[in-house]
Amino acid sequence: MIRRTLVAHLSSLGHACSEAEDGLQCVDSAQTSGADCVVLDLRMPRMDGLTALRTLRARGNEVPVVVITANGGVDSAIEAVKLGAKSYLQKPVDVREVGLAVERALEDDRLQRQVAALSNAQRTRYGDLVGQSDAMRPLLEDLARLETVSPPTILVLGESGSGKDVVARAIHARGPRAQEVFVEVDCTALPDTLFESELFGHERGAFTDAKATKRGLLEVAAGGVVFLDEIGELTASAQAKLLRALESRTFKRVGGVTSLRLEATVIAATNRDLAAEVKAGRFREDLFYRLDVITLRLPPLRERRDDLPLLVNHFLRRFNESFGRAIEGVDPDAMARMLAYGWPGNVRELRNVLERIAILGDHRTVTVDDLPAPIRFATQGTPRAHRGRFELPADGIDLAEVERDFVLQALDRTGGKRAEAAKLLGLSRFQLRSRIAKFGL
Repeated sequence: MIRRTLVAHLSSLGHACSEAEDGLQCVDSAQTSGADCVVLDLRMPRMDGLTALRTLRARGNEVPVVVITANGGVDSAIEAVKLGAKSYLQKPVDVREVGLAVERALEDDRLQRQVAALSNAQRTRYGDLVGQSDAMRPLLEDLARLETVSPPTILVLGESGSGKDVVARAIHARGPRAQEVFVEVDCTALPDTLFESELFGHERGAFTDAKATKRGLLEVAAGGVVFLDEIGELTASAQAKLLRALESRTFKRVGGVTSLRLEATVIAATNRDLAAEVKAGRFREDLFYRLDVITLRLPPLRERRDDLPLLVNHFLRRFNESFGRAIEGVDPDAMARMLAYGWPGNVRELRNVLERIAILGDHRTVTVDDLPAPIRFATQGTPRAHRGRFELPADGIDLAEVERDFVLQALDRTGGKRAEAAKLLGLSRFQLRSRIAKFGL
């Protein structure tokens, strides 16, 4: 009687429920159905609740469990909690209390999975290059391949502030040249008159101020990595000189006669569309093709919003260490505003915002009030209205019908495999089961 009342109440809350008459049936059902939560009475025929819970854990099933116990069964309930039960309730129970306990157990389990996902993401991080979104996957796969090879040139494309320098350092840190030097050259800060001397070096007396022989950065890097940041800013003259060095893999110091080997890997980065620059006559076509052999594309932050919570966690941890702070996280409202914001300055803008909060803030949780005005009011406008993947018909739609259609398509595509269908729809198995029940599928 109690079991049926609980099933009716939980079903009314939108949960898809199944019943078990005894402990043995409960264990078998939990294993085969992929249950998201189990409500377990400690007193059951054939197999008591504690034994059922031990059996589930022994089989590697970490499903959240809510325990119901009779008066005087507190010791057994505590033992159940030690085995991983989320909570226990004493009889007589109020069905509403059970419903709340189930909701709490499901939410706690969801948060634990998020923490586990975050830990996995941190393990796959390349230094400051944090991400696990679909948009980042091609880049991360390419970086993994580059851990065992050293191409002569690599081209990194990405918007300003997206972290092209971080990609370059990740290549160096995880590649075969990790023990060699990393040299960075800011092409925007290098005038044409100094380019050749800085990159190739010069001999004493090569020009008026050449009081002594100087090794160029290509020579200093030797078997390491030279990172040419914003190569699209180089003049035509500098481009020609760089092309000769890359093609011949040799160079000479200014005023010198001896050819030196270019042994370093050259990583070039730009925020420009080099193909368009070639068409416009601002970038050499031959240099472009020389660089465009191994090309890595770093997506802007607005295209990898799923990574934003990971990046926030990464930067807050760093700034806590740097400034002696103890910021624990971001409240949901503030995170929602951050996710809605367009981040035109990309990861650099995010890092600067969080650094300011860490320096000036005086509490443990980042709130909406801590955010700059453009981010704070990001959800109040409609700048993203045109970016939807699906266009709303002028005469509207029946949303329930569309949802039912997508559930059916996902089930058809996966041959009825609910776990895979749920993944396609971005749902948990429980959420998919609820929709299947809702639509009578």
